Amino acid sequence: MTLEAEVWNDITPIPQDDGPDPLAPIAYNPEYAKAMGYFRAVAQKDERSERALDLTEQIIEHNPAHYTIWRYRQQILFFLNKNLYEELDFVDEQIKYNPKNYQLWHHRQIIVEKLMDVSRELPFINNVLNDDAKNYHAWTYRQWVIKTFNLWEGELEFIDKYLDKDVRNNSAWNQRYFAIFFNPNKPTDDFLAQEINYVIEKIKLAPNNISPWNYIKGVIAKSDKDIDILEGLCKEVEEQKIISPHALGCLVDIHESRARNGSATDKAEGIKICITLAEKHDTIRKNYWEYRKVTLASI
Repeated sequence: MTLEAEVWNDITPIPQDDGPDPLAPIAYNPEYAKAMGYFRAVAQKDERSERALDLTEQIIEHNPAHYTIWRYRQQILFFLNKNLYEELDFVDEQIKYNPKNYQLWHHRQIIVEKLMDVSRELPFINNVLNDDAKNYHAWTYRQWVIKTFNLWEGELEFIDKYLDKDVRNNSAWNQRYFAIFFNPNKPTDDFLAQEINYVIEKIKLAPNNISPWNYIKGVIAKSDKDIDILEGLCKEVEEQKIISPHALGCLVDIHESRARNGSATDKAEGIKICITLAEKHDTIRKNYWEYRKVTLASI
């Protein structure tokens, strides 16, 4: 798309003002710089027209992360009462080439909010996730869609498929927590007990992936179970000669819980593991384990 002179002959572009002596001026594409000059002029007039809409599209093609342009585009679309389903088609095409562009996903949300029609959103998100199962923006947008339009049914089964394909999909673990604990239908203790068993089996497949360890601790905190339910899992990982800082850290949690109930043996064992983690198996977090050691010693 190019700027046609006859369309803009009544507009004087406003050039970018970087001051009298810019230290490091950006070498903008000439077409982009020209388009932005016209944009400043029409924005100054608050012009909401077809040509202004076309101008936003041209700028987006050069810079799809330009939030101000997306916002102005929304104002024009709503003012002109444009077909917003066609706008979703436009966003479909843009996200195909810019799937991790926050401004694009936010724009889509604004359009869907205006339409109040979610019929095409889950299939669209699924297509994006098929290309990249860990696309944070797609998962975050999915959460908004589900929560806003009450589409909780079947979400756990959907997540199961992604965890079956890749147990290390941290975005899917995050989505699982959302699907269970942000759902207006609160989980029962029996469900949470089953969920703990589910996660234990997943952890066994990848003991060094931190996400399911954090997830299972979150589930336990919401249930009627105690952290020591994971002791068997931690010991099993140890018996397999797998050095997992996450399993060892979980043992620290277990020993600290028991130490607070008066067990001197657990206090000593917890301190011992903290030292091992700090000096050998998780040195990058040495300060943290030193802190945990001090905490245990003070009990």
